[in-house]
Amino acid sequence: MALLESNCPDLRLVARGKVRDIYEFPGDDSKLLFVATDRISAFDIVMKNGIPNKGKLLTQLSLFFFNKLESVIPNHVISGDFEHILSLSNAILPYREQLEGRTILVKKSQVLKCEAIVRGYLTGSAYAEYKKSGTVHGIPMPKNLVESSKFPEPIFTPSTKADIGTHDENIHPDKLGEVLGSETLADQIKKTSIELYKAANSHCLSSSSGLFLADTKFEFGLDPSSQRLLLIDECLTPDSSRFWATSEWAEGKKMSGFDKQVLRDWLKTEGVDGKEQLEIPQSVIDSTWNKYCEAFELLTGQTFVP
Repeated sequence: MALLESNCPDLRLVARGKVRDIYEFPGDDSKLLFVATDRISAFDIVMKNGIPNKGKLLTQLSLFFFNKLESVIPNHVISGDFEHILSLSNAILPYREQLEGRTILVKKSQVLKCEAIVRGYLTGSAYAEYKKSGTVHGIPMPKNLVESSKFPEPIFTPSTKADIGTHDENIHPDKLGEVLGSETLADQIKKTSIELYKAANSHCLSSSSGLFLADTKFEFGLDPSSQRLLLIDECLTPDSSRFWATSEWAEGKKMSGFDKQVLRDWLKTEGVDGKEQLEIPQSVIDSTWNKYCEAFELLTGQTFVP
């Protein structure tokens, strides 16, 4: 059964995001518990039903890539070992069944209200915009690109970070400094995001995964004590990224990735406007889950064990 919402009444709930429930760590308000539920969203809509064990898979894969990319930028992870987390506070023990395998203990940070999207290939909403205007997030693009074309260099295409029930807004990279109140910080996020994308894609291509990274989304925060930039939230999961098979890629071809594209396609056939809390059919749940498991195993070289 999918865990759609955690219920830990003795812990202080800080927020519920589209997928994650966030609690203050008992006895230490400088730390948080990030709990990945089995909720799934697309087009900023959270579905009525979820995908069993998805949160556990996202947690394991995020920890894998947080570790891989630590040489690029520090992250907010303190521990992903549930037994270690338990040893720090007995108050969590009553909720073991809910939290085990899907919880990360993290350093609380000042969350920056932007989503740092990096695209290596033309697809999704970027392709839709390009067909209309020849731009992506307002950035002029080369002529004669087709669906799934590779950009000469990865491009940084940020968006605002919306609250649940509202939509993220795509913005031109030059507007990010205005959103954040700091051009220096905006430049650092752009540079770091592209560096992270390249490092992650190099991992995909140099491993035996047979996958590459078409695009992905990062989120950042500031360490409250040092004000240094931290990578936060999740990292290179099928929820936040498009992974494509190297053997299947061709310019002009609509790619079926190892991500939630099956869900996106189903939503388009249903029409998403005003249809909050749609229930996903079992066939879409099964297809999406199979893609997530395959991505996990190809990217990590490990079999997913809930």
